[in-house]
Amino acid sequence: MADIQIHKVTGNIGARISGVDIAKPLDDETVAALRTALNEHKALVFDDVDLDDEGQQAFARHFGDLTTAHPTVSAVDGAPNVLPVDSERGRANHWHTDVTFVLNPPQASTLRSITIPPYGGETLIANSAAAYRDLPEPLRALADTLWAEHTNDYDYAVPDEQIDEEQAAQRAQFTSIKYRTAHPVVRVHPLTGERGLFIGGFAQRIVGLSAGESRKILDLLQAYVTRPENILRWRWSPNQLVLFDNRITQHYAIDNYDGLPRRLHRVTVAGDVPVGIEGKESYSIAGDASHYTSVAA
Repeated sequence: MADIQIHKVTGNIGARISGVDIAKPLDDETVAALRTALNEHKALVFDDVDLDDEGQQAFARHFGDLTTAHPTVSAVDGAPNVLPVDSERGRANHWHTDVTFVLNPPQASTLRSITIPPYGGETLIANSAAAYRDLPEPLRALADTLWAEHTNDYDYAVPDEQIDEEQAAQRAQFTSIKYRTAHPVVRVHPLTGERGLFIGGFAQRIVGLSAGESRKILDLLQAYVTRPENILRWRWSPNQLVLFDNRITQHYAIDNYDGLPRRLHRVTVAGDVPVGIEGKESYSIAGDASHYTSVAA
């Protein structure tokens, strides 16, 4: 096994990993050590990586089968498993967990820096297990009972007249297949048993409540996820890769770089169907994502 060194970045989330060359095939013991580190720190940063798209996919495959790039958004040309996270194609400046509108969202996501602006452009990653632990007991007891509907028909709260044709086309592509899935608000991590708040921007409504009631409860819970103590604010450098556990984090790409070019490539690992604290699995309401992802055992 490589001589892996783990350096915490914050008390609640994030670690820098050194002593392992992720551009090379990894043995089972090294992969297990990285998985253990991911379980503990939720987000792992690798510096000075010598990876192209093929190498990024090969690294991600150590953790399971890959999804395609996205259920509705086009991939990098010639690389159907690679999603370009490109400022020219839109900006994900809202808190979310990747692709929670499908039945089994990715278990893990990798982001690799391609083009970095000279300032700004950080990615925030939040620990939703720490957020759950922060909840006062009455609020935790309420959250334990709730389910939320997630959808890609995202409420951007921007009037149609304020978006141009290109933005309208991007939104139309994003919702070209409409998905709705009900997930437990409190998800049990299948490897650690930790409980985490499984909400974010695609969670639009609490099952059984009105839209207005839902928004108040979701905003209240979300405020615990986005407490500064629970967040890793990562300033990108060239040739970096960040691996984060999509089952128990949220993230946000800060739009603070004055429209300068910013591009990352994302590869995601197929996930399991979320399970709540009573053992009940998530269920699909609309939309078939079988073309996008297999279901992890």
